[in-house]
Amino acid sequence: MLDRHVIPIIKKPLESLARYCVLHHVKADQITIISFVIGLLAIPALWGQYYLLALIFIVLNRIGDGLDGAIARQTQPSDSGGFLDISLDFIFYALIPFGFILANPAQNALWGALLIVSFVGTGSSFLAFASIAGKHDIANPVYQNKSLYYMSGITEGTETIAFFIAFCLWPSLFPQLAAIFSILCLVTTMNRIWAGYRTIQTFENKQNKEEGL
Repeated sequence: MLDRHVIPIIKKPLESLARYCVLHHVKADQITIISFVIGLLAIPALWGQYYLLALIFIVLNRIGDGLDGAIARQTQPSDSGGFLDISLDFIFYALIPFGFILANPAQNALWGALLIVSFVGTGSSFLAFASIAGKHDIANPVYQNKSLYYMSGITEGTETIAFFIAFCLWPSLFPQLAAIFSILCLVTTMNRIWAGYRTIQTFENKQNKEEGL
């Protein structure tokens, strides 16, 4: 929901940093892998309840996630790079709630599990539609420079980062924050399923009419 407003703000600094990386022959896929490894360091930090340290790793991971795309756009975007990026992103997203479960199972297990389930919903609906949209060459009107078709929703990258930051700043409120975010993710999932179904159905009906079926 907020990505379309935040992306233009962070675009210029990311492009400047990307130009520096390109100048020094740093590749987008290298940044993708490095930022994922940095993100993995948040898990033991959360387990040890070093929440501010975990926050640093999370923020660095997200900066890297934006940087790899900026580098790709200045060099040569690739489907393989897009696949790697989105795969590691979804693994990272699921690992953060898991880290909070490790930190305090009695308090966080139920709500962390619910959040992971809600991530499965947003991720599966996103990827399922992206695969069909790519098959039928359905244009992406919102995010033209993305490797995969992005369906907008209440919970996108910006909202996810905001909640991850809130989790780390107020870990005692994780159950309440995770419950709120889970509900928002589930609403996004239902919206994406309905919107995706209607979009594909409309495209198929139009195609059938053109073919005289």
